[in-house]
Amino acid sequence: MAGRLQDKVAIITGAGCVGPGWGNGRAASAIFGREGAKVFAVDLRAEAMEETVAATRELGGEITTHTCDVTDSAQVAAMVRACVERYGRVDVLVNNVGGSAAGGAVALSEEAWDRQIDFNLKSVFLACKHVIPEMETVGGGAIVNTASTSGLRWTGSAQVAYASAKAAIIQFSRVTAVEYAKKNIRVNTVVPGQMHTPMVETRLAGQRSGGNVASLLQSRLARIPIGFMGDGRDTAHAALFLASDEARFVTGTEIVVDGGMTARCD
Repeated sequence: MAGRLQDKVAIITGAGCVGPGWGNGRAASAIFGREGAKVFAVDLRAEAMEETVAATRELGGEITTHTCDVTDSAQVAAMVRACVERYGRVDVLVNNVGGSAAGGAVALSEEAWDRQIDFNLKSVFLACKHVIPEMETVGGGAIVNTASTSGLRWTGSAQVAYASAKAAIIQFSRVTAVEYAKKNIRVNTVVPGQMHTPMVETRLAGQRSGGNVASLLQSRLARIPIGFMGDGRDTAHAALFLASDEARFVTGTEIVVDGGMTARCD
């Protein structure tokens, strides 16, 4: 039986991971590949995609990797050209690059603010800027941008640049969706909550709990009504729906993947 993305060509940025396990990009690559997509996996570091390649191929998927700094317009343009040269087209784009930096409006440096906006928001803009013309040539496509519940509400720590960028991604997606709706290009956003991805152990614990992973996990879990933390596979399954033809009438909106966290009033 054909997969839900059979023979679609999907660029997935941030396809690597900072450690073993299911990050959002790694999971999207493996699950999209399982569903028949030809995955063009992109990350800043080739070695970060080694486990992604293994996981995708283990599920029977086809995957090609490409290294790129997605905050650099020339490199993003070259990335898209490389995908088209390899597979002939682009049908799906998943923008998954991102990461947080602690600091509020006073504490955060201007340099850190600029880096956060470039990393989390400019990367989405540039990928869309260079991919959309390719989608127009083949009669349409689907773009899935990854935001965060930090862009919807306070989630436990001051990370003002990250929160601002992720909120902006949601509105960027809505505006772009309306502009390109008549070109059959759908644009939606997945909004993950407090997920247990490899970033928790490798980065967040050091930033927020003095390296105490168990303490950080406990504090994050306490916010989630459903009683467990999702991981990158939950984000990827939401992205899979939005990228598939099952979502043909869905554009300019968001799927929140957070176990009910943002529905709470406390």
